[in-house]
Amino acid sequence: MRAAQRGDTLAMAELLDVLAPYVSRVCAPIALGHGADAAQEALVAVFKSLRTLKEPAALRGWVRAIAVREAVRIAHRVARTVPADLSALPARGDPQLSADIRDVLERLSPEHRAVLMLRDVEGLDERAAAALLGVRTGTVKSRLHRARGTFRKAWTS
Repeated sequence: MRAAQRGDTLAMAELLDVLAPYVSRVCAPIALGHGADAAQEALVAVFKSLRTLKEPAALRGWVRAIAVREAVRIAHRVARTVPADLSALPARGDPQLSADIRDVLERLSPEHRAVLMLRDVEGLDERAAAALLGVRTGTVKSRLHRARGTFRKAWTS
């Protein structure tokens, strides 16, 4: 990481190879069909600001925060401009199940998708999720409660 911070092209390429799958995994459930765009924007932001990171051990958390922020931003932008196209959903495992999950996630706000992903996929506690999202712990708890309830209701209907 230090070499990448100094501008070493090879080190930057290696860091990109390590970070890209993680960033994509963070962005996809929040930005849905625009997860790749969100991941790209997040990676650009990471590499633009890489020199500001003081502690290499904090890299993963720092990258996660940037990825979540960019995914929420992209999801909001897309929600205002383009309706979701569910016909081009990527298949992973059972295609119908994948489409059903994405359909239910589409019904949630980007903030609710973000808190679900951070808590239920990433396994962060409320305090860590609140810090990443820039909100209070109580806000994370209430969003998580609403997101899970909405997901459950949409899933069973």
